[in-house]
Amino acid sequence: MRLSFVKKTLLICAILFAASISLFADTTYKVEKGDTLYSISRKYQITVAELRAANNLSENDVIKVGQKLKIPTADISNAAALATDNKATTSGSATLSATKATKEYTVVKGDTMYSISKKNGMTLAEFMALNGLDSNSVIKVGQKLKIYSATTTTNANTAVPEPVEGVEGPATTSTTTAPDTRTYGTTVTADKNTVWPVKNPTVTQVKGKVGGVQLSAQVNEPVVCIREGTVMYVGVYRGFGQVLFVQSKTGVIYTYTGLGSVSVKKGDYVIYNQQLGTAGTDPISGKPGITFMVFQNGQPIDPAKAPRN
Repeated sequence: MRLSFVKKTLLICAILFAASISLFADTTYKVEKGDTLYSISRKYQITVAELRAANNLSENDVIKVGQKLKIPTADISNAAALATDNKATTSGSATLSATKATKEYTVVKGDTMYSISKKNGMTLAEFMALNGLDSNSVIKVGQKLKIYSATTTTNANTAVPEPVEGVEGPATTSTTTAPDTRTYGTTVTADKNTVWPVKNPTVTQVKGKVGGVQLSAQVNEPVVCIREGTVMYVGVYRGFGQVLFVQSKTGVIYTYTGLGSVSVKKGDYVIYNQQLGTAGTDPISGKPGITFMVFQNGQPIDPAKAPRN
C-alpha cells in the first residue's frame, strides 16, 4: 500500500515537472481565438519582440487563429539586444566588422534572426549589430546578410534559445512561474563610493547564462535609477520576476530585475535618482533584494564599472 502511494506520488511529480518543462522550453503554439502577441508573450513570460523576431513578424503583421508560432526559450541578453534602440548605437556594426572577419549569408525560407545567429555561432546582439537590424526588422528570402567567417555552425533545425520588446502597459503578474536558473558566486567588495540602485547593499556575483550582481535591500526599499534614459521594457520576464530596462543615450541597457513593484512605464524618460519601483523578495535567499545587470551591444558588462550619472 505504501509502495503504491509512493509510486503514485512520483508519477504525479514527474507529470508536473514535464508540464513545467514543456511550458518554458522551445515549443510551438497554435493561435486560438482572442489571442494576441501580447497575451501569448504574457502566458510564456517572454516579450512581444521576441515572439516577432522568432517568427519573422513585422509590427504590422496580424496573427490568425490556427497559425503556429515558435515560442523561444528565454535569454535576457537577447531581450536586452531586442530592447535596444539601435539609433543610439550606430557604431556597433562598424566596430564588430573591424574586429572580426565576415562572410556573406543568403537568407533561405524559414530563417529568422534567431536561427541564423544560432546556427552560425553568433549571439543575437552580434548578428543584429553586424547587419544594422533591430527588433522591428524582418528578413526576406534571398536577402544578403553578414555573418562571422570563423564560426561553428550548428544544425539549422536546432532549437534556438531566444528572448525584448517593451510590454504595452504596466507590469503584470503571471499565473505560472519559471525555475530560477541563477546561482550566486562570491560576495564582491565594491568601492563604497559606487552608486547602486539600492542603498548600502551587500553585492554578490550572479552566475548563469548572464553575469550581474545580486543586491540586498530593505523590505519594500525604493529602487532608483542610476543612469538616466528611456524605459524600453516593463513586465514579468521568465525566471527574473518583474523586470525594467532603461536605455541610456549611449545605448547601454540598465536592467533592474526581481522588483516588488514598478512605478514607471514603457516610454518614460527617467532621470538619475528617480524611483523606478521597490525591491522584491529574492527567490534564492528569501530575503529582500534585486538582481542588477548592464548590457552594451547585447553583451553583459561589469555593473560596478557601468557609467553612472
